[in-house]
Amino acid sequence: MNATRRRIISRVCMASLSLWLPFAHADTYPSRPITLIVPGGPGGAVDSVARVFGQQLSVQLGQPVVIDSRAGAGGNIGTGMAAKAPRDGYTLLMAASSAHTINPVLYNKVPFDPLKDFEPISLIATAPYVLAVNASVPARNVKELIALAKKEPGKLNYGSAGNGSLNHLLAEMFKTAAGVELTHVPYKAVAAAAADAAAGQVQIVFGSMPGVMPLARAGQLRLLAVATAQRSALAPEVPTIAETVPGFETTAWFGLMAPAGTPREVVDRLHAATLASVASRELAENLATQGAELTTNSPEQFRTLIRDDLARWARVVKASGARMD
Repeated sequence: MNATRRRIISRVCMASLSLWLPFAHADTYPSRPITLIVPGGPGGAVDSVARVFGQQLSVQLGQPVVIDSRAGAGGNIGTGMAAKAPRDGYTLLMAASSAHTINPVLYNKVPFDPLKDFEPISLIATAPYVLAVNASVPARNVKELIALAKKEPGKLNYGSAGNGSLNHLLAEMFKTAAGVELTHVPYKAVAAAAADAAAGQVQIVFGSMPGVMPLARAGQLRLLAVATAQRSALAPEVPTIAETVPGFETTAWFGLMAPAGTPREVVDRLHAATLASVASRELAENLATQGAELTTNSPEQFRTLIRDDLARWARVVKASGARMD
């Protein structure tokens, strides 16, 4: 075989290989460790969910899942990094609803587009937020709290993790929906707000269930209601706000995403692995101890949820007047 013929055969083989590689990628994915970016610091809610989920996802995919915590700017830094990651399925995002659907309408500019920059894969978990009051507040339920607030407009204070935080916006939603006036007292963290509510420095706090339940069990806070559409399986005796204020609903969620342009075969593989991971009893028990409930959906349903949440939070942010640079 002469040199010219060998070169021709070599080029044909290379061309055939280039056509086959995308299919080979889909068949062999994943063939190396996966990085899961977390837009929050170690020990936070999104980090906790990512770590217990990552263990199960690793089992399903047969590859290590490495947690990469990237805190800062309310989740904007980590989410922005994930948006610019390679589109090969080896860098994923554990998205948090606060960063993904509140920040884009709260901040003047964020380093990502919540819809265009990501391929939603599935929800992983939801975390109920609860409305709680200091034990000395003479309101045993939401109806009585509304009556008390209307009797003395602006006298009741509520604590939050700061302007634009989820608990701040929840309280503003409640004010609008219930037609009451409450005074905002911002803190640097919701734990400090909850602690001061327990001490009586403020009367009201919207907090995550795991952050509020210990204070409620100690008798320092009284849980009035959950902010979810239905009662939470974690505390079925606690009514929803919507039972008194129809239509009031919000849920903090955490979900798996890939950068936009990730091959559909890879997204489908990750979705199947997520469903298998969520079926794990160990995962459900671990998340329940943190006040989170397992929840899954399809990529299309997840995208619709994001779109709807963006529109809803835009209305809430506008009504509250909160803005961040």
